[in-house]
Amino acid sequence: MRSTLQIGPLALPFALLVLLSAAALGLFIGKRIGRKVGMDVEPQIIRVLLVAVVLARLAFVWQYRDAYFSAPLGILDIRDGGWDPQAGLIAAWVYTLILIRPCPALRKPLLAAIGTAGVFWMVGSFTLLALPQDEILLPAITLSTFDGGTASLMSFEGKPTVVNLWATWCPPCQREMPVLQHAQADHPELHFVFLNQGESYAAVQHFLASRNLELRNVLLDPEGKAGAQFGQSALPATLFFDASGRLVDQRIGELSHATLAQRLTALAAPSSKRTSQPPSIP
Repeated sequence: MRSTLQIGPLALPFALLVLLSAAALGLFIGKRIGRKVGMDVEPQIIRVLLVAVVLARLAFVWQYRDAYFSAPLGILDIRDGGWDPQAGLIAAWVYTLILIRPCPALRKPLLAAIGTAGVFWMVGSFTLLALPQDEILLPAITLSTFDGGTASLMSFEGKPTVVNLWATWCPPCQREMPVLQHAQADHPELHFVFLNQGESYAAVQHFLASRNLELRNVLLDPEGKAGAQFGQSALPATLFFDASGRLVDQRIGELSHATLAQRLTALAAPSSKRTSQPPSIP
């Protein structure tokens, strides 16, 4: 099973769809029960959900505070996908208890809303984890290297490998490239492979030179063979393979220093520990 729902160039992670469905279901149940007791509880439910979102973000920021505090504006840039959903769920329950204490009439609809949303999210998340996944391996695709030679993706087996699908015209690709360059320099124990999708050598060379980017393992894929092989049409897409060449994680969208560090830590973890964790929110 794939981890994303692809609609043309749009990629929607199933983990995110489960979270949004949980919030919508909780809101529906809370409003319905609230109407039965003559109360409009939608404002309170929305406040609870907002508190959960903010605390989920702040908890993740605190875990990777060194990365965020070096560039504080990045805390507000939620495009990097940095969330701690467990912390958000705890915050939702704590704030719900605070709201219902002075107003007992809120107890039934709010507890039903947050309880429904929480159970749906947990069941959905662990269902995604338990479903059989399509085994995706580093393919034996041969692509052009930046120095005029060729290289097979399969040749990177032996070390954990990070494969980034990108293009020079893609703004999130442009923003995350320095992050990946920094990680490549800091992690010689990993392979980082940059697969340019659909562009010429001249376009890629001009982009790298104009941004002062020094990257190893830049491969040219003018026909988009790798993207088709991985089933990825959205850019950027970053795929994380273990040392045996098996896909263990992916991020569709922009990475920050913090969200990349999160995934690299998981990539280095034993496989049993990786598979016991609920899916992250991309």
